[in-house]
Amino acid sequence: MQELGQSLEDYLEAILILEKQLDTVHNIDIASYLGFSKSSVSHALKILQADKLIQIHRDKSVKLTREGQKTAQHTYQRHEFFTKMLQQIGVNKFTAEEDACRLEHVISDETFQAIKKYYELHE
Repeated sequence: MQELGQSLEDYLEAILILEKQLDTVHNIDIASYLGFSKSSVSHALKILQADKLIQIHRDKSVKLTREGQKTAQHTYQRHEFFTKMLQQIGVNKFTAEEDACRLEHVISDETFQAIKKYYELHE
C-alpha cells in the first residue's frame, strides 16, 4: 500500500463514507463533509486520480478504484478500531473521534496489528 499522507488518506476515507450514504459523490459533497473549499478538494482529487485511486466521471461524480477502495478501507478500519477502543477506556466520543483520526495515520501496520490483537485478547 502506497504512502499517501494523512490528508489524502482522509479524502479517500471521506469518499468511502459518502459512497455508502449517497447515490453519487461529487466534489461539493466531499468539500462539505470535510469542511474544505471546493478548490482544495479539486486539487486533492487530481492527485488521487493521477495515482489511480479514484475515477472522475463525465458527470463529475467521484468513485474509488479498487486500489482506492482498499486504501480507504484500511484507513477506515483503523479509525473505527481506535474510536471504539478509546471510548471503551473512557474517552468521550468527540475526543475519541479526533484522536482516532490522528492515530490511524501515524502508526505502522505492524504496531496497529499488535495493538488490535492485544486488545481483542484482553477485552
